[in-house]
Amino acid sequence: MASACSLASAQSYKPLETFAQLSYPQPVNEFRSASGAPGQHYWQNRADYNIHARLDTKAKTLQGEEVITYTNHSPDKLDVLWLQMEQNTYRMDARSSAFAATGRRVRTPEHATEGFVLEAVQVLPAAGTKAAPAHFLVNDTRMQVALPSALPSGGVVRLRVKYHYTIPGEWGGRTSWGAAKQGEIYDIAQWYPRLCVYDDLRGWNTEPYLANEFYLEYGDFTYSVTVPANYVVAGSGELMNPEEVLTAAQRERLEKARHSDATVIVRTAEEAAQASAQLSPQEKTWRFHMHNTRDVAWSASPAFVWDAARINLPDGKTSLAESVYPAEAAGQDAWSRSTEYIKDSVERFSARWYPYPYPQAINVAGPTEGMEYPGIVFDGPEERKDVLFFIGAHEIGHTWFPMIVGSNERRNAWMDEGFNTFIDVYESDDFHHGEYGPKRDSEYAPGKEGTPADQIEAVLADPDAPTLMTRADAIREKYRHPVTYFKSAFGLTLLREEILGPERFDRAFRKYTNDWAYKHPSPSDFFRTMESEGGEDLAWFWRGWYFENWQRDVAVTAATYVDVASPEKGVKVTVENRDKLVLPCTLRVELADGSHIDQRIPVETWLQNPVKTFTIATGSRAVRVVLDPDHRIPDSDRSNDAMDVK
Repeated sequence: MASACSLASAQSYKPLETFAQLSYPQPVNEFRSASGAPGQHYWQNRADYNIHARLDTKAKTLQGEEVITYTNHSPDKLDVLWLQMEQNTYRMDARSSAFAATGRRVRTPEHATEGFVLEAVQVLPAAGTKAAPAHFLVNDTRMQVALPSALPSGGVVRLRVKYHYTIPGEWGGRTSWGAAKQGEIYDIAQWYPRLCVYDDLRGWNTEPYLANEFYLEYGDFTYSVTVPANYVVAGSGELMNPEEVLTAAQRERLEKARHSDATVIVRTAEEAAQASAQLSPQEKTWRFHMHNTRDVAWSASPAFVWDAARINLPDGKTSLAESVYPAEAAGQDAWSRSTEYIKDSVERFSARWYPYPYPQAINVAGPTEGMEYPGIVFDGPEERKDVLFFIGAHEIGHTWFPMIVGSNERRNAWMDEGFNTFIDVYESDDFHHGEYGPKRDSEYAPGKEGTPADQIEAVLADPDAPTLMTRADAIREKYRHPVTYFKSAFGLTLLREEILGPERFDRAFRKYTNDWAYKHPSPSDFFRTMESEGGEDLAWFWRGWYFENWQRDVAVTAATYVDVASPEKGVKVTVENRDKLVLPCTLRVELADGSHIDQRIPVETWLQNPVKTFTIATGSRAVRVVLDPDHRIPDSDRSNDAMDVK
């Protein structure tokens, strides 16, 4: 019998609170089904882009002109368009500067620009009629454009925007320019006004650009970049005019790389040095196309060494892994292995979750470190060995979340950063049989040493830690990695390895990825998919791990022989649940001969009562019982997890 003291501690656990019905934030309707899949009448608008840009390396400016073709698939009439204007985050008066207490987002005269300078905003009418200036209003990092007449369901409108802006230096963070030994490197992103998403959940999504990233519509992109003639451009999508911008030898090497599992040098260090020494007023225009993407980005430099290798995809398809980096970043402990890392990551993510859809996967060594865009990622030239592998795999992993599965990063950053950190776990385990494994991102959790389950306790025990469902921009920097990355990722690890099991989890997670590829899922869509496909009511887990920051404490309070005269008959073990979070775990009975017996304790143990006594047949004398012997499950008090058998 449990003591009165232990029963009192167990009474702090209330089963009706933990297992109460859970109402999800987003409702089931004709657009989003109860199974978590898109509904019968799910709709999504579309934005196609044609962009021309010119890089002025002397003035450090970008001149651009775009025509956006916007298709309204919603059932609503739209009288305005909203566009994202992220370059305005670099203005002195940007909201992001007031939002940031410290760090690179704080604006000073030396670390500021004018943002987008608009030269023309026009709504283009039907062919044969004259374009007319549009009425527009810019507010921080958003622009509202009034349409001359409401755009009906099924209607199409074209918008022309001509603009220029000053490219921020390395303080730009996610887009910037900086110097290498043999020339400057320009990492160009958020470089054109982009349509906001109009969806069935919120209408226009116009959250200002403060710190968290993007929410964008899908479409086809055709774009060109004019740069000095000695520059190389690495860009999202397929290079459409290699014969105009590459030498015959480079085109031959590039073709060789398309058929090679080993890395092939496309542009040598010697060619980069020769190009960097050239001073010519001539220019070249690089042309790219990318199908069904939400964004494009590019990088340009005369100093780039360029290498590539074939990516082998499911069903016999292929893509191309590429890396561009300054010569000083080369080396087998450094960027000379970058393409190998990208190739392996894309191949394994494709086989495990969803096939890589783009013609290329490019890793750029430049001034913008640790940032992802469709088909291209920006990392630091100083990165080496495991750091280069980890960051490269993580950033290209964002192809799946949120480039393919287009969740709203501005509101739910855990659905891209956490999901991507989760898939990193298995890539790190698999690459070269764990050359750089394990990676569990537990280094982001403050405090405790030990397993991820031990480390997450520092987050769960912190009364100021936000929940995963907190709006992303409201999560302080102190908690951004511990919560948005680590807690989200470890939650999926618990769901896969402890709650559903790999077979059920993988099937459900793949279905979620397939169902929402190139669409806009909500948190509720994810929760419903994992329940419906996983075959479990998981409200208790969503509530405790996602909607709350609850802790778990399960204790052993008694361990006795069934028959003291015949200890081989087995043991009776009493366990108590003492806190709000519940998870399945293992109860291990250690035997005198050195072997052990494991008993699974399911969450249903706690559905009605906080105390349970298990009778376990052993066949030989037991000496000790231990809860969660491998520390796979969070527990706020490990001191009460074990007891000698009396």
